[in-house]
Amino acid sequence: MNSSSVQNLLMKPDHGAHEGCSKENLTDFFGWFLQVLLACLAFTCLIAKRFCEPIRERRSWHIWFYDTSKQGIGALAIHMANVWLAGQYTGDACTWYIINFLLDSSLGLFIIICGIKSAQYLARRKAWPLINFGEYGKPPQLNAWITQCILYVILMGIVKILITLFMQLNFWDRVKDFILAPLAPNPKLELAFVMLIIPFFVNILMFWVTDNFLMHRNAPITLPHYGRRDSLEDSLLGDDDLLDVDQHHIPKNTNNRYIDC
Repeated sequence: MNSSSVQNLLMKPDHGAHEGCSKENLTDFFGWFLQVLLACLAFTCLIAKRFCEPIRERRSWHIWFYDTSKQGIGALAIHMANVWLAGQYTGDACTWYIINFLLDSSLGLFIIICGIKSAQYLARRKAWPLINFGEYGKPPQLNAWITQCILYVILMGIVKILITLFMQLNFWDRVKDFILAPLAPNPKLELAFVMLIIPFFVNILMFWVTDNFLMHRNAPITLPHYGRRDSLEDSLLGDDDLLDVDQHHIPKNTNNRYIDC
């Protein structure tokens, strides 16, 4: 299938809606400036998320980079695909971009989570540790990170294919006529909403949720619990009873001596 046939597949009939921003607006200086600014804000959000983690469970910067870089590479691939696809449709390119983006952030997020959970299940079931998202070995292995990056990008590609097919439904022609209609007379303002304002708030939620599934988690340390009596229980027991009960609650080592806790 050549490029012209792909464009014909994606082409939507124009029902006379007012032209807003064009595909050139997505890739001019102002468009690229907004996209770089959004990437920096999203990256800052992931840094802030790391500092919100409990201190005992906080990931090292090495592990944090392995976890978040997969999401960054996948988001970049999806974004570039959306910019290209928006220019293939007839009409307002910003409208088609934001429709693709919102579908990726909702339906696509659900597919991504299912894919990650499936990979983690297969990793445990088939003993394939390289595809267990968030686990890189001790010390962390580069090949595990590369494998998970490739798998995540493939997963994002599947999402984009499914979303693109879903976009072929005819009712999207009616949706695109009103979704950004109030902003259409001002392409710069429309571009700011499409490339920065709306994606910023949506990405905070999407990146936060996705990182929870991609992140490395340390197994919680469980301390032995021997039970603690309250003062009422102590008062009901005599001294001899207390000594007898306490001796049954204190573990012994191999030399049959009490451990001094």
